Amino acid sequence: MTNNICHNLLYLVSFSLSLFLLWLRNTSATSLGHQLVAAGGGDGNYKCIDKERHTLLHFKAHVHQDFYGLLSTWATKEEATNDCCKWSGVTCNNQTGHVTSLDLFSGDLEGELSPSLLNLSYLNHLDLSGNQFEGTIPHFIGSLTKLRYLDISWNDFSGSIPIFVGSMTRLRYLRLSDNQFEGTIPHFIGSLTKLRYLDISWNYFSGNIPMFISSMTQLRYLRLSSNSFNGTIPLFIGSMTQLRHLDLSDNYFHGTIPLFIGSMIQLRHLDLSYNFFNGTVPLEFGNMTNLQNLYLGYLGGCAIKSLDWLSRLPQLGKLDMSGISLAKENHWVNVILSLHNLSYLKLRGCGLSHVMRPFYSSVNSSSSSIVSLHIGNNNLNSSLYHWLFELTSNRLLNLDLSRNKLDGIPRYLGNLCSLTSLDFRNNHIAFKFPDFLYNLSGCTSVTLQQLYVGGNQFTGSLPDDIQNFPSLVSLDLSNNQLNETISEKVWELPKLQYLDFSSNFLRCVISENIEKSKIMSLRFSNNSLEGYPSDDYMSNLSYIESVYLSSCKLGPKFPKWIPKLKKLSYLDISNTSISDTIPQEFWNMRPSHLRYFDISSNNITGKVTNLLSNFDSEPVGINLSSNNFYGPIGNVPSTLTTLDLSKNKFYGEISFLCQIAKFQTVCGISHTVLNLGQNNLFGRLPSSIEYLINLEVLYLYNNNFSGELPLSLRNCTKLSFLELRGNKFSGCVPSWIGEKLSMMYLLSLTSNNFFGTIPVQLCQLVTSEYIDYAIINWQGIVREFRSTLGLVKSIDLSSNNLTGSIPCELADLHGLIALNLSMNALRGEIPPKIGLMKNLLQLDLSRNNLSGQIPTSMSQMTSIDYLDVSYNNLSGRIPSSTQLQSFEPSKYTGNGLCGPPLTKYCPGDEEKEIPHVVGQTEGGGEGMNELEIWFYIGGATGFATGFWIVCGALLVNRHGRNAFFHFFDSLKDWVYVKAMVFIAKWQQVAHA
Repeated sequence: MTNNICHNLLYLVSFSLSLFLLWLRNTSATSLGHQLVAAGGGDGNYKCIDKERHTLLHFKAHVHQDFYGLLSTWATKEEATNDCCKWSGVTCNNQTGHVTSLDLFSGDLEGELSPSLLNLSYLNHLDLSGNQFEGTIPHFIGSLTKLRYLDISWNDFSGSIPIFVGSMTRLRYLRLSDNQFEGTIPHFIGSLTKLRYLDISWNYFSGNIPMFISSMTQLRYLRLSSNSFNGTIPLFIGSMTQLRHLDLSDNYFHGTIPLFIGSMIQLRHLDLSYNFFNGTVPLEFGNMTNLQNLYLGYLGGCAIKSLDWLSRLPQLGKLDMSGISLAKENHWVNVILSLHNLSYLKLRGCGLSHVMRPFYSSVNSSSSSIVSLHIGNNNLNSSLYHWLFELTSNRLLNLDLSRNKLDGIPRYLGNLCSLTSLDFRNNHIAFKFPDFLYNLSGCTSVTLQQLYVGGNQFTGSLPDDIQNFPSLVSLDLSNNQLNETISEKVWELPKLQYLDFSSNFLRCVISENIEKSKIMSLRFSNNSLEGYPSDDYMSNLSYIESVYLSSCKLGPKFPKWIPKLKKLSYLDISNTSISDTIPQEFWNMRPSHLRYFDISSNNITGKVTNLLSNFDSEPVGINLSSNNFYGPIGNVPSTLTTLDLSKNKFYGEISFLCQIAKFQTVCGISHTVLNLGQNNLFGRLPSSIEYLINLEVLYLYNNNFSGELPLSLRNCTKLSFLELRGNKFSGCVPSWIGEKLSMMYLLSLTSNNFFGTIPVQLCQLVTSEYIDYAIINWQGIVREFRSTLGLVKSIDLSSNNLTGSIPCELADLHGLIALNLSMNALRGEIPPKIGLMKNLLQLDLSRNNLSGQIPTSMSQMTSIDYLDVSYNNLSGRIPSSTQLQSFEPSKYTGNGLCGPPLTKYCPGDEEKEIPHVVGQTEGGGEGMNELEIWFYIGGATGFATGFWIVCGALLVNRHGRNAFFHFFDSLKDWVYVKAMVFIAKWQQVAHA
């Protein structure tokens, strides 16, 4: 009875509680509905919280640049939607309306991260990757404790990982890759025990892999590649048995590949490439039965002794061992064929040409599962084809044979019925291209989409057989020796979009049939193109986006078809013999899609008052150099990244810099090149240059600029080249050049009016990255440097009015290649430690007031190949070294120096003995008279005649020769006996 009462009472309480909870739920839902209506959502659909909408708008206000319009739907106008849950990149909870996810990846946003994001208290997913945010990670990020997903990769964040990241214990996914973080992996990362994905690749982290990583037991993906980690792979990595993806590539790990990795049986992806392992691969790799992706490239260059462990990885799908020597690995092809799931094989630079026996004879090539095969850069010749056959089947899509020494291709490659891409570049093959094409004329010709054969020595023509390749999208025949015709059929290929015949010997290659094509990129630079189809035909190329015709003969008129190519983005018609003005139609192209155009090295004239000011918001490069443009420089595109107006006749000031300064600051583009050299420009350098914060190259040489360098130039901290020679700049050489412009590769202030001393701060310059073009006074000659520019680190302060001494700290610039301080009024001694600049190739200190001796340390400068210290007040001996004595004496003249290579002896040196002249008396009398001269002439002639009469007879008469030498031997014996008898008698007389 009591039990029944208790049971009924308990039932009643439970029933009442259920009714209460149901009422509470309905009441809460009704209340929440009223809240959403108050927020602007009275239609029954949940909308975002008003406070969170204002938070997002506040975040947008701090974004200075939205390059792709990612935030364009985040509207503030009344007529636009107020529902932030429908904005791009925003996701809300379907029941509460709270913002839970913010995906702003690849927006190229630039600005500040607003702390207002803290108001998104329900945010669990934040992706800011692929933007241009910079600085350290904002502290407020650590307060977003509900975050499970955080991705800030592909930005410009720097510094170390802040400690507050350790408090984000709910994180499952953390990606910090492709930034500028540095230091070691902080210990608090180990507290993120729920983390399943960690990617800190492509930064500047260093040190060892810390042990606390092993405490992250739920980690599935670990990527540490492209940093500066070192040491050996630690033992505890083997305990992380849940890892599916381990990437340690491109670091400084060394030692052997540890055996314990073989126990990580869950691995699908392993990348150990580009480290300094000694080449040992443990057999335990064979126990990794679930492995699908393996990268072992560049194991220190040591040859792998066995690949048998690979055959124990039946699930392996991707294998990259590039850089590992397989020279000793016989039968490696058989091992590869045993991997029935292998679809991607990359063995670039593995020394495959040295393998004696790549495979057994009993191989069934149809068993190959490889879809993508890359064996370039192995020094292979055509003997490879007997084992390549075993690795190819109708599954093969991509084949890379580039950078080898192949002299043709076999017919069986033409029977690969799935092949879509063939890379045969840079084999230097001397072969007729029609024959090469013929060997691909099987079923391969139907499927092939990309054919890259540039950088060889193909001769002949492009034959009509090209029509048998209807699937071609890209055809690259650049840098060959084609010297005949190009078939009209090439223009009829229905899918062809990219065509490159640059750097050959072709003539008249573009026919009127070009209008039948759908070409998007046309490259015929550096040929002997003479003429082109009429404007009507060329104007019909509505698909074309890029045209490269440099060094072809398009002139003398400017092509009228160019302004009609409305989708044109890239145009290069430099050095094409154009002697004309540019039609106004070209300048007024609207809408203009041009991103780069080069019309340099022609004879184009006229004013450029409106220099493409109608460009849209995308970056653009312009090259008008080496023409005859004149007048002031008018409007320029605010989107400039490269502007080269050098070697023209422009004049006036350069106030146009104000137009591009704002764009540079707002957009934060990666680099800017500005070349205005060799014109008639004048005035001061405007202070607005400070806004060109990404300016890397500034050339103003050979103009009439004047005044002091503006202080604002110090804000251009990315400057690598500053070339101001041949102007009228004045004032002291600014000390902030050394303090702020630490990226400087070339500093040239020569031939100006600078005065004062050389600031010690110049010695702080740390040379780093460089652009691939510079104009440098090298060895007394002004030269242009391009491909070799990586070797040049130059300071040129010559031809000014500099005084004082050369700073001793200048010798600390050990990386300097060229130093020119000539034609100033410098005094004092040459810095004693200047010899420590062992990389110096050029040193010019001539025409100053330097005194003292040439430092003995200069004898250590074994690389120097140009030296000039002439016309100073130097004295003493020239130090002895192979290099210093190799220069012309004129490089030391005008001083008080002595010793080689000068003829002046130093004090204490012995005079060279003067040879005695025959016939000259001790007292310096006259020489031989005429009779004595003829006596010696006659005697010499008689001796020569008699000598050759006797010797000639002995040479042609064998019997006479034998008799002569028999007589000579007898005479020698007789003289010897008589001499001995005479000496004995003389000794007897002497003793008596």
